[in-house]
Amino acid sequence: MGKEHCRALAEAGATVIAADVDEKKCKDFASQLGSNHMGMEIDVANMRSLFNAREQILKKYKTIDILINNAAINDMFENPIAAAEKSKFENYPLPLWEKSLDVNVTGVFLCSQVFGTVMAENKQGSIINIASTYGIVAPDQDIYKDETGRQQFYKSVSYPVTKGAVISFTRFLASYWGEKNVRVNTLSPGGVENNQDEYFKTNYSNRTLLKRMAAPSDYKGAIVFLASDASSYMTGANLVVDGGWTAI
Repeated sequence: MGKEHCRALAEAGATVIAADVDEKKCKDFASQLGSNHMGMEIDVANMRSLFNAREQILKKYKTIDILINNAAINDMFENPIAAAEKSKFENYPLPLWEKSLDVNVTGVFLCSQVFGTVMAENKQGSIINIASTYGIVAPDQDIYKDETGRQQFYKSVSYPVTKGAVISFTRFLASYWGEKNVRVNTLSPGGVENNQDEYFKTNYSNRTLLKRMAAPSDYKGAIVFLASDASSYMTGANLVVDGGWTAI
C-alpha cells in the first residue's frame, strides 16, 4: 500500500519522499516516480534516523507539507505448522508485542513529532495515519480457517491494539495542532488482496458488502483527498474505506 500512496500523491503533483528501512529499494522506487522524487532509508522507531531524514529533506525541498504514517508490523509466522499455536493470545511472544508497539505506535508518534513540528511551525500541513478496520472492530478469527474448518492462525493481539492506538493518537494530535492549521486524520483500510490463499480471500470477501478484497489502488483517492485542500475542513476524523466490512 505504501507504494500506491506514493504513486497517488506523485500523480496528483506532489513531490514524494519514499522512505523505508531498505534504502536501495526506496531509491529505485522513487526513480520510477520521476526525477523530482527522493527515496531514503528511515527507521521510524529511531529518533536519530528521523532527524537525519528531516535535515536532508529540508535542505533539498525547504519544507514538509504532508506526512503519511504507513509503516507497520503485521505478524507473519515463518513456520505455517506452528502459526496457529504461536499466534494464540495465550502463547503470543512478548518480543513480537514490543516490536509492534515500537513500529506501529512509537513510530507514528516519533514521525509526527519530528516531521509534524515543521508543519506546525509553518502553520500548514496534513498528517495521515494509516490504521485498519481492526482498530475499530475486533478481528473475525473465523476467516483464518481453511476449507476443513482448521484454524490456520489467529490474527494476533498486537495489530488491533496498535491500530486502535493510532486512531486515538490521531484525535489527540488533531486537537493539539488544530490552531496551527495542521490537519491530522486517519485512513482505516480494509484487507488488500496480495496473493493470499484462496480460502482466505473467499472468507474475507464473503464478509464484506462488496464481496471482494480491496485492490491496492482502491485507496489512492482517499489518500489524495486527505492530503489535499479537498479535505480542508476535516481533522480528527477516521476515514473508513473497507468495502462495507464495518457496516454490519
